[in-house]
Amino acid sequence: MESALKPFRVLAYVVGVMLLVLCLAMVLRYGFDAEGMSKVVAPIHGGLYMIYLVAVMNLGMKARWSWPYMLGVMLGGTVPFLSFYVERKVTTRVETATAAAS
Repeated sequence: MESALKPFRVLAYVVGVMLLVLCLAMVLRYGFDAEGMSKVVAPIHGGLYMIYLVAVMNLGMKARWSWPYMLGVMLGGTVPFLSFYVERKVTTRVETATAAAS
């Protein structure tokens, strides 16, 4: 599980930061008619989110999570700031499970 945890953690932070940047881009686009930033940031966030989903699937399969829990973790990349909270909770859960298995 440890080998799947590190990519998940990195991607959770990257997707979280990119989601915040995307929110800023959307404010600029719809509040100030500046479309340039959102046209660049939106596809980048979308691609990184798809990679995040793969990382969650990888970790979830190795940790034997239930499908509802895995879907909840996947949705963590769709709400600003939630991915940071989810990453911390998942890391604690995986580290606890790893310590208990040892």
